[in-house]
Amino acid sequence: MRHQVKSQRLGRDSAQRKALLRNLVTSFMEKERIRTTHAKAKAVRPIAEKMITLAKTNTLHTRRQALRYIYKKDVVKKLFDDIGPRFSERPGGYTRIIKIGPRAGDGAEMAVIEMIGSEFKKKEKKKEKMSEKAKAAAKKK
Repeated sequence: MRHQVKSQRLGRDSAQRKALLRNLVTSFMEKERIRTTHAKAKAVRPIAEKMITLAKTNTLHTRRQALRYIYKKDVVKKLFDDIGPRFSERPGGYTRIIKIGPRAGDGAEMAVIEMIGSEFKKKEKKKEKMSEKAKAAAKKK
């Protein structure tokens, strides 16, 4: 019987699944928003929320616990210096999952997982960047 067994297998053995989730959580903490399949986003959410909860209590022990799971030291530094204090008053629910439709190649349901309160910054188009550079060059002349 599979009582209380609720982890998703994601079509991988346990070592591959652990590595995948560690990579996804590391990328998520680094960028605060990632695009992945809906199943992977649902698997990442509880782990990411536990990492943010750890970051709310900034002690040496919690930093070491986070370093056991997250690959990059600079991401752990960002987690404890930036993300943890941002959610210090919030009792949970730090992430949201937004479905964005099927993937073109295989039809897998795609989703964006993002942190609550992280504003989406649009990238500037190349033409706009070029026109700004041209205006700056014209002012210098």
